[in-house]
This record gives sequence, structure tokens and C-alpha cells, in this order.
Amino acid sequence: MKIIILGAGQVGGTLAENLVSEDNDITVIDNNQERLTTLQDKFDLRAILGNASSPRVLREAGAADADMLVAVTSSDETNMVASQIAYTLFGTPSKIARIRENEYIREKDKLFQPDIIPIDHIIAPEKLVIDDIARLIDYPGALQIAHFGDEKISLVAVKAYYGGPLVGYAISALKEHLPHLDARIVSITRQERYIRPQASTIIEAGDEVVFICATPYIRAVMSELQRLERPYRRVMIIGGGNIGAGLAKYLEDRCRVKLIERNPQRAEQLAEKLSKTMVFAGDASDQSLLFEEHIENIDVFIALTSDDEANIMAALLAKRLGAAKAMVLIQRIAYLNLIQGGTIDIGFSPQQATISALLGHVRKGDVRNVVTLRKGNAEAIEIVAHGDKETSYVVGRKIADLKLPSGCTIGAILRGENAIIASNHLVIEDNDHVVLFLNDKKQVPEIEKLFQPTPFFI
Repeated sequence: MKIIILGAGQVGGTLAENLVSEDNDITVIDNNQERLTTLQDKFDLRAILGNASSPRVLREAGAADADMLVAVTSSDETNMVASQIAYTLFGTPSKIARIRENEYIREKDKLFQPDIIPIDHIIAPEKLVIDDIARLIDYPGALQIAHFGDEKISLVAVKAYYGGPLVGYAISALKEHLPHLDARIVSITRQERYIRPQASTIIEAGDEVVFICATPYIRAVMSELQRLERPYRRVMIIGGGNIGAGLAKYLEDRCRVKLIERNPQRAEQLAEKLSKTMVFAGDASDQSLLFEEHIENIDVFIALTSDDEANIMAALLAKRLGAAKAMVLIQRIAYLNLIQGGTIDIGFSPQQATISALLGHVRKGDVRNVVTLRKGNAEAIEIVAHGDKETSYVVGRKIADLKLPSGCTIGAILRGENAIIASNHLVIEDNDHVVLFLNDKKQVPEIEKLFQPTPFFI
């Protein structure tokens, strides 16, 4: 596939890295030569210096015969104009754009139409992060939750603790403990080492366990791995930007929310918009302010400013002063692995959320959803099986007979409206939505090839 990526920042660079390794023809456009040189030194791709929305630059990049344009520059307006030019002048078939401004997102159904602004898929990082955090608020104790198959199937990462009934027992005991529901453990990380789960694998305290189940059963399965935490009722949010304000709006009807914003004018605006949230103008590193607002009673402290270091320091301070849980927004993906699992409980990356959303649109085959898991190396994919036994490597075959790459596990299938947890004897049918876990993202091309129907299949 020939793909043009506009923007060589963290998102564009990471997307290029993911796609170059999957046998795609990648061209990256940016107005920063240093970024382009760095990418060219690392990867086999073409780099063009220039304005991403310039017709001349797009023509030089090969927009006339490109399969896809992915606009992820730091400017919403540049992304929109470039998509318009690619459609109008070059007829580029598929156009994806990152749009961050809330005003554009609110009007997206009117704006982003073929005869107005022809963007096929909108990626809104702020909304993706808000959704991620909201899911973790809804399921206290989870480290990551992702939904697949119209939200009927969920993949959940949790830490196993003493007190969980399954801890100290083999995975096979899960069925004995919960005989009336199906779930499958697809990954265990123990002391930074991946373990492929077998029925005889013993769950140990401290393991990070990833399981798949029908969405209504999330809490039941979590209760096997740890004592369920009480619902979060008291939430403190630091930062009143788009993410902080959006999250407060979502939570204020179900939790007691306090929001601290450094800028007095912005704090005043938020106080008018948020009817039930207590808004304070102040600095989250001010211990006296945190004490006055009873930080020791806060169930979850969420730092969402645009400054990684400020978020980290504020979260560390809040935990030291008694906050039960701390979550932070991290812009630099390199920081993410450093801070998670220690004093700070969970880190969120807008870039990682954006990459996951983008990959769902640019993978080969009928891929419906892609989620990058916490450490960044593993991935979960929802892909639709097409064909029959004569034209497909998977349709009409038992899961046990599929030639899956090592470290790849089929976790569940959505068949019509029914979520089915995978077992070795389950036969895949045409139009099944198959949810797979891949321990190594480098295996993606093998999966795409396996699920690709072909009239020449023998």
C-alpha cells in the first residue's frame, strides 16, 4: 500500500515505524529537516521537506497514485486543507486526519462530508484519552480496558494480588471458579518477561494478566485476580485543558470532582461550564492547597496538563500526601514505561491512543480495531474473516488447525450478536469478527496474510 504521512512528529514518526515494517511504500512530509533525516536514517522510507498542504509538495510525494493520506501535523487546519487538496486535485481514495480542536469535533457530522471537507476518518486524540480514562474509572483496579465487537467483547489488563481466588492456582481453575461464564487469559507478564499462558500455568501475585471476556463479565473475572476495589467517588483532576474539562464533564454526574487549573481566567471559564465540578485556580504542587482539599480522601488523582514533568511530580506528591491512586498524562512515549507500575499507577499517552486508532484504518485486510497494549510492543486486533474453506486459510477451520505465529492467541469471536470465547475446537465462519492478541507487533503481516481471502488459494 502506498501511504503518504503528513507530519514527522511523535505520531507521524511512530506510525511510519509501524507501517514501514509491514511492506508498505511510505512517504513522509514535514517542514522540519532534522525530523525527516532522523526517520530516513532509521527506516526505509521517502522523506520530502515542505508544506504538507502544498499542491506541489503533495504532487511530488505521489498523491496522484497514493492509496491513503494520513494527516497528523500539529495543525488541524493544515490537516483539513491537505485532505481537501488530495481529494480535489489527486483523487486520493482514503484520507485520515487528526483533529484536536473541540469546535471542529462538535460539528464533524456537518463539516466532514465528501462535498464539504472530504475526510474519511477523523482521529480525535483528546476524546480517545477521555474514553480510556473513563473506562478505568468505571472499573477500578484495571490497568487497561479495550472494547471490541461493538463493545460486546473486552480485553482487560490487571495486576494479580494476594486475595484473588485464582492467585496461586493454575489457569484451568478459572473455569471451576466461574462455571457459568467464559473468559480466556491471553497474556501474563511476570517481572518484565512475557509468559504464554497454558492451562497449567500458575498465576502468581504481581503478575500482569491480560484476559478477554464478554463485557458484562469484566468485574467477575477481575475478582478472581484481586479483591475488587470500591468504586471511585472522589476524583481530583489537574489541568483544565480539553482533556481535563471533558473528563470532568463526563464524571461530574457520578463522582465528586475537584479540578485545579493554574490559569485564573481558564479556571473562571470552567467554573461557569461545569455545573457540579468544584474548580480551583491554583498550582497542584502547592501542598497547602492539596491539604485544604483533603488530598488524603481522594480516590484517584489525575494529572492532565501538557507538561509531562509537572504531571509526574504532582502525581508523586499527591500519592505521598495520601491519594489512593494516581494517573498521569504523558506526551513522551519514552516516559510511559518508566513511570507505570511504581508509585504512579497508570500513564496515558495521546500519541499511543492516536497510533492505535490510526492502525485500525491502515492495516491490510478487514481490520476493524487495533489496540496497543501498555508496554507498546503487544497488540490486540479485531479482524473480520471472509470467504469459505476454498478461498480462506481460516474460514471453515478449527482454531487448533490454524497456522498462527508464535505468541499469537485468538481470544474471542463476535458472531452476529453473540460473543464467543475462543477454544481449540471452535470453527471460524465467514464474517466472524476475530479478536487476536499478538505479543509482538512484528507478527501483524503474518496475521493479515492469513486472513486475506484469495481466489488462488490451494
